[in-house]
Amino acid sequence: MDNRLGEIEAFLQVVRHGSFAAAAKALRQTPSAVSRSVGRLEARLGIALLRRTTRSLMLTPEGEAYREQATELMDGLEAIERGFTERTAEPSGKLRVNASVPFGTHVILPILPRFLAEHPRMSLELALTDEVIDLASTQADVAIRIGPLRDTRLRARRLGCSRMVVVAAPSYLAMHGTPGHPDDLSEHNCLNFSFRRSIDTWPFRIGSSVSQRPIQGNFFGNSGEVVRLMAVGGAGIARFGHFHVAADLAAGRLVSVLEVFHPGDAEEIHALYVGHERLSGRTRAFVDFLAVRATVSG
Repeated sequence: MDNRLGEIEAFLQVVRHGSFAAAAKALRQTPSAVSRSVGRLEARLGIALLRRTTRSLMLTPEGEAYREQATELMDGLEAIERGFTERTAEPSGKLRVNASVPFGTHVILPILPRFLAEHPRMSLELALTDEVIDLASTQADVAIRIGPLRDTRLRARRLGCSRMVVVAAPSYLAMHGTPGHPDDLSEHNCLNFSFRRSIDTWPFRIGSSVSQRPIQGNFFGNSGEVVRLMAVGGAGIARFGHFHVAADLAAGRLVSVLEVFHPGDAEEIHALYVGHERLSGRTRAFVDFLAVRATVSG
């Protein structure tokens, strides 16, 4: 297989340095090897690119036209290689991340110092909100979504899933009793959310089917973390993704109730980002890190 790019590079080096000897030095070849490369190029094209004399080298008109196009070709190849090199280089610059308050508080923040330590040239701006933002029209680079994915404009990386659990503080149960059946919730204070995706029923498996049971209570929080703190404080019964209250369950601050009626539902968790052909090194590094360090199960 002929080395056409090598021949083109030899020709361009000869033109750049003005002699075969200088070009050979730049290419770390012998002058005869460079001369043969240019000769093969001219033979293949069927034209003379250089006018050789005993004292100088000059481009022919055809050589001048070929030099211009060959330079564009080699510059393009260099740009392609530089792009791939940048992908593997140490990422730098600011990354903007949006996540729900619970996921940001209990999953991202504990591992974020390690990520920044591993990528010292990066800075990260983290915004926590339980309102669903439009990632495609904001400045956020990555958003964590819990639940069904609806925006097909975005690329997604699955981080795991978290089963739902109904929980209460031991202090609340000691005062108000432990519900033994979903119908007993009508006699309990159930904590709910005030944002738009909240519902006033919870699903339970009763017999062979899953049915919804209405809930009511005297508190509505605008974030999952607010509702969790109220539950830990003994204000009532609440329903969360397991990842959100895993530490509380392990420490005994909360206990699960009505587990025998669990409907088997879980929430999918994804990292979403705008789908460009070339993903920035910053976004790729963070999403890859989350896929390893922030996987959720349970």
